[in-house]
Amino acid sequence: MLLAALAVALLSLALWLAHRPVRLEAPVIDFTVQRGLGMRQAANVIARAGVGIEPRLLTWLAVVTGRANRIKAGSYEVHEGLTPWQLILKLSDGDVSQASVLLVEGWTFRQMRQTLESTPELVPDTVGLTDAEILNRIGASEAHPEGLFFPDTYLFDKRSGSLAVFKRAYVAMQQRLAQAWAERDPASPLGSPYEALILASIIEKETGRPDERGLVASVFANRLRLGMPLQTDPTVIYGLSPGFDGRLRRKDLETDHPWNTYMRPGLPLTPIAMPGPDSLRAAVRPQASDFLYFVARGDGSSEFSRNLGDHNRAVERYIRNGRNN
Repeated sequence: MLLAALAVALLSLALWLAHRPVRLEAPVIDFTVQRGLGMRQAANVIARAGVGIEPRLLTWLAVVTGRANRIKAGSYEVHEGLTPWQLILKLSDGDVSQASVLLVEGWTFRQMRQTLESTPELVPDTVGLTDAEILNRIGASEAHPEGLFFPDTYLFDKRSGSLAVFKRAYVAMQQRLAQAWAERDPASPLGSPYEALILASIIEKETGRPDERGLVASVFANRLRLGMPLQTDPTVIYGLSPGFDGRLRRKDLETDHPWNTYMRPGLPLTPIAMPGPDSLRAAVRPQASDFLYFVARGDGSSEFSRNLGDHNRAVERYIRNGRNN
């Protein structure tokens, strides 16, 4: 009888304590439970972060409720009004806090890497690695990182590593590229998915208008079929980066490098940016046309031409003192 009464009393006490809000040192508190920590160690981490519950009490509550061995590693966020029971449920369910990072269409790998390594909620575990080492660690077989990552918004657990986001973005691009390649136009002049990625990156940098991507792609596809140089400024600028000062000069067009499509026929050595899904689709299924030239009108749109005479007149009309693409 005495033992039964004691058990009931302990259970009642546990229920009362489990549902009594704890004191927090701030309205919102973040803490991270590292992989491999037991309940007692995690309770100490939580208390040090500013959650006002005695670690031994939290551990005891987790034990008597059968959840002490079910806590999950990760970063957590707790708010005022939190009860010990809610905290135990959060830990055992793995209800980790998340953040997001945006990788923008048209960004270079350098911009992507700078963003991931400077995102406060990510552990910058790629700092000090070479680009080749990053590719090796995410399982990429390519030698050059440019264009291999899909631009999107990525959710991640706070305090997880940036390398995991690199991996997810790489896998996402592999999947999108494979799908696009499977749906390619049989008459495409492209010889491989990687060539499609290169062309898609050029299309991405040449126009921000979704309604023109198909025509821009057709110009490049027509030129590839005819053996004409692509003569696209973004590839030249890429080859000059990061020292490019924003002004493309004639001498730049006459300086040979693997991305100078004025000097070298065909596609450049690698992609020049991260293409989005619209540019991937346009690269493999360009709009049917017999255009061979285009020039920016200055309002975001382009003027397309079938022959050099019409193109030169368009250049005179829209870029009197500038240059065409």
